[in-house]
Amino acid sequence: MVTPIRTDPHRGLGYASLHAVYDLLWIVALVLSAPWWAWRWCTQATFRALCRERFGVALPARGARPRVLVHGVSVGEIKAAQSLVRELERTRPDLEVVLSTTTNTGAEVARKTYPHLAVVRFPLDMRIFVTRFLKRVDPACVILVELEVWPNFLREANRRGIPLAVVNGRITERSFARYRRARTLMPAFDRVSLLLAQDEEYARRFAALSCAPERVQVSGNIKIDGLRTGRIAPKPELERLLAAPTGRLCVVAGSTHEPEEALIARAVHAVLPEARLIVVPRHPERAPVVEKAVALVWGGAQRLTRLREGATVEPQHPAIVDTIGELESVYALADLVILGGSFVAHGGQNLLEPAAQERAVIHGPHMWNFSAETRLLERVNAAVQVQDEAGLRAALLRLAAEPALRSAMGARGRAAVEAQRGAAAATMRALTELLPQA
Repeated sequence: MVTPIRTDPHRGLGYASLHAVYDLLWIVALVLSAPWWAWRWCTQATFRALCRERFGVALPARGARPRVLVHGVSVGEIKAAQSLVRELERTRPDLEVVLSTTTNTGAEVARKTYPHLAVVRFPLDMRIFVTRFLKRVDPACVILVELEVWPNFLREANRRGIPLAVVNGRITERSFARYRRARTLMPAFDRVSLLLAQDEEYARRFAALSCAPERVQVSGNIKIDGLRTGRIAPKPELERLLAAPTGRLCVVAGSTHEPEEALIARAVHAVLPEARLIVVPRHPERAPVVEKAVALVWGGAQRLTRLREGATVEPQHPAIVDTIGELESVYALADLVILGGSFVAHGGQNLLEPAAQERAVIHGPHMWNFSAETRLLERVNAAVQVQDEAGLRAALLRLAAEPALRSAMGARGRAAVEAQRGAAAATMRALTELLPQA
């Protein structure tokens, strides 16, 4: 049994002074960066909207039903929350679910994925904005997806008697070391009523940071419950615009970061020049830079938005997907998937998404943000790790030449994903004591 934390466990002049200094640092940072803020405010409408929302200007008024705030910092966390949100709506229709996110892409995906729910921006972590946010949204419980522990937000939630839970929790070795150094000055994890970790390794790290290890439980990865498994039929429009011609291999590079596009373009062109290459950058606004980098290697490239506007499809040139929320559908076209974020020191992306669709996956050495998912596929030989561009070329050659190997990897990956289902229901059971009574 978990007792919700409804008071501030760290009261006193010393902690109040630390938070006052923390707020002062925010003010200094805002003043020093004022020219940058002013320039973006004057030139970008999306930035003006982001500022208004993060400063707490545009927030939904209190609803008739008790609210549960589910927060995911960006696209990955918002998508991960799908199965939990469905479980909340199914089992507790008496509650209103409100979603919060931080980034523009996160907000866009949230509004597309949950058109019937209110979507707000997480406040800038100054007390004035946090207080306004919590007063206006008025959540009875806050659920933080994966790991978002901002000092002022946690403190104000404690002081208002709002229980906090981290679900689908994961904490990398790097983050663990940082939090361990900072926990004396700004304690965070003992302000959280419940920490639900994806696996035992993450749970051990959370327990080491929390004053109450009994508040840490393993509930599995809710992102897996939200994945569609098996081979998904491609969307006709995407198949027409992006699919490989008959007899050619389709290679999808998903969620790429700079300068991975150039590296992947060189590797694929060197060993599979007849393949259809589709590049899906993690941040679509980078499309012009990505198009230039890929075209330099292949002699041309085409953006999906321009193909939709009527440009002639040229399958000998790579396609650049410069839209949001279509990666799952693009994976449905792939014979092979190269995972972005793993060839640079970013920490990887979610390799379970293509694995769930029975796609063979190649990734680089930098996967620390998704170590649990990587371990899951490594145990069943459902993914190939390479160290560099030379290793990527060798892996592409081998998998292109062995369709039976690709098929076997895909089948093992799907089975591994399906065996992990049930985390959303386990998470919901664990949250019961924190949610308002029906």
